Formats: sequence, structure tokens, C-alpha cells
Amino acid sequence: MNEPLSDWLVVDLSSGIPGGYCSRILADGGAQVIKVEDRAGDDLRRWTASGPLPDGDDGALFRFLAASKRSVVVGPEDTDALEGVLRQAHVVIWSPGSAVAELEALRPAALLRRHPHLTITAITDFGLDGPWAGRPATEFTLQAWSGGIVGLGRGSLGRAPVAVGGRIGYWQAGAHAAVATLLSRSCGPGGQIADVSVLETLSASLTYCPVSYFDALGRPFRKGRAIITPGVGAAKDGMIAVGVGTGQQWLDFAVMVGHPEWHEDKSLFRNRVRLAPVIDEWFAGHTVDEITDLASAFRLPHAPVANGATLPAFEHFRARGTFVRRDGVVQPGPPYRLTPARLRPPGPSPRLGQDSLYEVAGDGADRAAELGRRDGSAGRDPESEGPGADLIAGLRVLDMTAFWAGPSCTFPLALMGADVIHLESTRHLDGTRMLGAPMSEEQWWERSPIFAALNANKRSLTLDIQSEPGRAVLHRLIATTDVIVENYTPRVLEQSGLSFDQLRRIRPDIILVRMPGFGLDGPWRDNAAFAYTIEDASGLTWMTGHPDQKPLEPYCVGDPNAGVHALAGLLLALQHRRRTGEGVMVEAAMVDAAVNVTAEQVIEYSATGRLMERTGNRSLTAAPQNLYRTADVDEYGGDDSWVAISIETDEQWESLLGALGWDPDPRFVHPAGRRDHQDLIDRHLADWCAGRKADEIVELLWPAGVPVAPVVQPHRVGDLAQFEWRRHFETVEHPALGAARYATAPFRLSGRPGPLHTRPAPMLGEHNAEILASLGLSEDEISTLTSEGVIGREPAGR
Repeated sequence: MNEPLSDWLVVDLSSGIPGGYCSRILADGGAQVIKVEDRAGDDLRRWTASGPLPDGDDGALFRFLAASKRSVVVGPEDTDALEGVLRQAHVVIWSPGSAVAELEALRPAALLRRHPHLTITAITDFGLDGPWAGRPATEFTLQAWSGGIVGLGRGSLGRAPVAVGGRIGYWQAGAHAAVATLLSRSCGPGGQIADVSVLETLSASLTYCPVSYFDALGRPFRKGRAIITPGVGAAKDGMIAVGVGTGQQWLDFAVMVGHPEWHEDKSLFRNRVRLAPVIDEWFAGHTVDEITDLASAFRLPHAPVANGATLPAFEHFRARGTFVRRDGVVQPGPPYRLTPARLRPPGPSPRLGQDSLYEVAGDGADRAAELGRRDGSAGRDPESEGPGADLIAGLRVLDMTAFWAGPSCTFPLALMGADVIHLESTRHLDGTRMLGAPMSEEQWWERSPIFAALNANKRSLTLDIQSEPGRAVLHRLIATTDVIVENYTPRVLEQSGLSFDQLRRIRPDIILVRMPGFGLDGPWRDNAAFAYTIEDASGLTWMTGHPDQKPLEPYCVGDPNAGVHALAGLLLALQHRRRTGEGVMVEAAMVDAAVNVTAEQVIEYSATGRLMERTGNRSLTAAPQNLYRTADVDEYGGDDSWVAISIETDEQWESLLGALGWDPDPRFVHPAGRRDHQDLIDRHLADWCAGRKADEIVELLWPAGVPVAPVVQPHRVGDLAQFEWRRHFETVEHPALGAARYATAPFRLSGRPGPLHTRPAPMLGEHNAEILASLGLSEDEISTLTSEGVIGREPAGR
């Protein structure tokens, strides 16, 4: 009973990956999870990438997601007994699709009316309301709607763009659903609906604030598409990726590959794709180990391109114990590590209906009574300190992060009302401040829409913590702080005298969240970590791209995925502190979060020996599925306009035939036949789409019940009717950028209807005097810190 959520009872009415991953995160946190299924059971029980399972067997992916849970089978005649469980529960996880979840009495609004104490986390494709609610969709068409397929310019113009592989949207929705649940239960007593949209999750995970960027600066963040160079290279003995994100890295890379003369042509940095044949030849002439050694020496971001077969064998993961064998299958451990709090070691997954609903109801009553006695003996008020205690109001968070991963962890806390102080120094600005106006413009550091999007509602403090006066001020601030989040390289915190033990001497109940790229130990500990290196090392790159080409780095998911998992770990730490009063250190390595959302590759290979590989825009769960070029002229005057069509069921196939007026073909009646003849079906669909505009195609197929979507440019997502209805973007007036739309979170809490943006992202050092005065510093002391350069409002050296 020592886990953070050991006093939580969760009723899981969901099916599939999103709800399964959400409730797995809660179960790992110690919650008792009751999986409620209909007599057919969760479809995921019968899923494997390698084909049909023997009757009665559960797939390895289901067993991974269902670890530590209990299973009860419920029919219409069992609703009274289920009501008894719901009265004792704290949380319900719900998604449509199963016979039990579709019962009218078990839909989210009906549940909340009868049980107003519950948090009901509903996971749906488009959200519970809006003009698109309930419309047909698949993870693939949702990627198209989200702007994520063309997100950061993925793929060359010679072919169709490609979706990110591995059903990443469903995994991301599960992680965000867990955070929404934890936030809901941390924002005070009283139930509410946490309404999670897979579409909004994909927009947050696969695109880099494109609506805000376009609104503020009048141009897209990225225009067109291209293969990232150098990116993924085929070495003598495998694949390895090397990243070049800055001018200095390009100069170093040119020297590394033996072409220092590339320095002389300044245009090559932005047009280096034309050097791809030379770079490919260099990769082919070296081994992975040789390239690793060279890239390390030049301090260039790099990582092997991992897959389900190779991931557990890497020395770094072996040294850290990242992968474990459970139930005969290799799988990743948790996405974060808590000290001294602990996570529950995974227990066995349940067979369908192995638990009696009536026994579960009785166990819940006994457990509630025991928890009540324990709370009473400790002299606690269950309403103020129980699972629904308000842990966010008044919470002070010191945000010592930069770029995308770290700020995306703290941003939802700021939206929910926590006091988040974003710490920079005038010598070391948050790197996203440079992603906007050119440095030749006035106040360029205040004109980054990406910084503004990730840091709304926060306050800004600049402080040189390398100086003695700066460290003294920092210690005073830490004494008033509940949570510190940092994503420096691992050695920085210790060198600054800010280890967890040292911090606890200042604030005994401090929560420290550390977000290193590859962890605090292991051979890769000090490797540079960017979104793309994390994607390479975790298998996400391997699953993305056309099968006849090298894999493509998604160039996006690694950062926000790290942020949402770090936030889940942080919220678990808050629950531990609620129960014990102890401080907690959370090690939320970016790569540990990534290998959890790519877990299926390792699990499938371990269980069946099948190596999952990229399939372009096709899918193991849908046929036909692909992108088809339309007759539209794109906004850049080209023909790069596409529509996504994805057929997962026989009913959807019949709907497609009816909408197109095509005669049934006996070869295509069943999924296996459609998959075997997908090339033929693709040719017919490509011909049909080529003569029509995307809007015409969508208006014909979508009402007929066919999952379909245009491939939306990311900066146009804010204009879509569903986003507008759900007020996902809120217009904010920024002092330097003017009015622009900024995203909220990919979920809505019914108890916090919005608006959620209460103030724009802060100007550099905007709140220096305000924060330091609250710590007891006088005006003279603040003036001295300014004159000595310890604090400031402009970059040093201007």
C-alpha cells in the first residue's frame, strides 16, 4: 500500500490501446484497476501483428497493457452490481466501442449524473462534443486531420508524405488521458469529465505550434517537404542517424565527413539535401561503431536506428535495466523512476472474466472501510487530503527547462492555475526564443510564437545561477518552491550544488523532476538528446517511412512525449507527498518515455519472432489505407494535395463501395482479400481521387461512414470546425507578437471550462522584481543584482 495511488479504485470501461495505456499508467502507480468487459472481451485480446492467435490466448500487447488489473464481464443484467463498484470508485476510464461501454447508463454524462464524485476520463477520436463527434475515423485519418502527416516537412515531394508509424496517436492519447485523470483528481474534490480528443492529442504531439507561428508571423514554420540531411544513414552493418540542427553542427559534420570545403558555400547549410549522394557514400563506407565514435568526438547528436529486435540488446539499455522479461515476453519498464516513492511491480494480466463482479464489489467496500480507518487514525480529513485533494492550487513550480520537452511538462500545470516560474539567464536563453524573428530585429528574443505557445500563464525570472549571488537567491526561491523541473544535461545539476539530497536540505518535501535525454546513468548518459535522436533510439524512426526507402525521422514526437510522461511522474509524486509528506525525485528520461510508446515492436518480436517494419501509409489494421493525390492546387502552387482513406471494417468497405457506386467484388469481401489485392484497390482509388478535390471527396465519403480526411497543412488546423467548436485554441494578445491563437491542452476538464489562457507568455525577466520582492529582497538589493548582471531583461552582451 505504499504506491502513490494505492488508495485509488479505477473502473476501466475502455478498450484498445488508448484506454489500456492510460489505466496501465494508473495501475503502475498503485491504483486497483477493474477492467470491465463485455462477453466478447476487449478486441486487443485477440490482436497480434503476426496473425491469428490460438483460441483462448491473449495477445502479448494486451498482456502488457493489462498488467496488474482485474477483469469482470458485465451484461445488462449486472448493472446493479456494477453500480456498487462505481459508488466506491474514484475514476472511470471510458471509450466507445464495446457493448458494455455503449450502454446508455454507462456513458460519461449519465455516469456523472449518478456518481458526481467520479472523474470520468472519456477518450474519443474527436472529443465528446462538436460537429465531428462520433464521425468515423482511424488513427491514420486523424493524423491527416491534425496536420501531423506533413507536420515538420516529412518526406520528399516526389512521393506521398508519410504518417508517423506505430499507431503513435493512440499511445499519445493514452498518456494524455492518464495526465488528464491525474490532473482532475489533483484539482480538488468533486467529480468531472476529462474529455480527451485523439485529434487534439495528435496536433499537440506531431506539430510544433504551427497555428500560433502562422498567426503571429504570417508564414508557416516549415514550407514544403524534404528529406532531412544527414538524418538516417545506411552504414556497413546497420542504420545510424546523425543530426545537424545548428550552423556549428553543420561545420563540424562537414569536417567529420572529410569535406571542410563545404564551409565556403554558406547556402549549403539550408540546401544540403543536394549533398545526400556524397553523404550516403560516406555512411556506407563506415560501420555504426565508427560513426558513433566520430559523432561523439565532434559532439554531434546521433543514435542507432533501433527496432524491435535490436532495442533490448543495446549496451545502454542493458546497463540501465530498461527492458525486463515478464510473462515470458521482453517489454519496457516504466517511463519514469521515483525515489523514495515506488511504482507497483507489474502483476499478471487477467483472463477474460476471471474475477467475479460481486466479489469485486465486496472487496471494494472492505477496502474503502480500511482506508477510512487508516485516514481516521492518522487524523486526516479525507476530503482535503484524500484522492480528490486540491494539490494544484497554490503549487509553485520552478521551471528550469528549455525548448519543447521540458516546457510542455509544466505548461498544463500553468493552465490549471499553478504558479510556474520559468527560469532563464540573460546568458543562456530558452532556445525556443530564437525560433521566430531574425536577430536583426528589435527585441527578437520576445518574438518567438513557439516560446509564447509553450510558456503561457508562466512568470519569468532571469538568474545567473553560476554566480554566488545568483545561487543565494536561487536557494531562497527553492525554499518556497514545491516542484522543480529541469532538463539540463545530467552533470549540470550536481555541478551547481542542486542534487536531490542538497535540495531536500533546503526544502524537505521538494519534488524534483529530472528530464535527461538518455537517463542519469548508462553509456549514453551524456549524449546530446533531441526529439529525433530519441525517435531513432526508441524504434519510432524505424516504423516511419516508405518500405523501399530508408526510415524517416518523425522529427516531433520525442519531445512532447517526454513532456507528458514527465508530467505523469510529477503528478504521481504529488500524490505520494499527499499521502506521506515526503519529497520525491522523478527521473523521467526522454528515451524511457519513448520506448514505452513503441513497446509493441519489442513485445511482438519477443513473443512471435516477427520484426515489425514500416509500411508507408498502409497498416496491419486497415485495408485499403493510403494517401491519394487530389486535383487541388496546394497553397504553394503545386500538386502536393492528398486525401487519406482508411478502411478497418467490412461495414466501412461496403460504405465505400456504396458511396463510389462500385460493384462488390468477391475477392475483396473480407479483410484478408482486400489486403492481398491492395495494390489493385489503390490504383482504382488513386484514379478516382485524382479527378476530384479533397473537399468533394470528404463530403461524399464521410457522411456515408467512411474514415476519410484531407491531409491538412498544420498551420490551417486552427480553422477546422472541430477545433473551433471545442475552443482548443484561444486568442491571446502578446505585447511583442500581437494577437494570435494558442493551443490549450488536448483534453477538457468539465470543471474548468475556460478560457485557460489567463496571461501571455512572459517577456524575458518580466517578473524579476515581483518574484524577488516576494522573497524579501529590497529594491536596493534587486538593483544591485541587475547592475551586476545576475538578473536582467535583455540578452547579455547587447
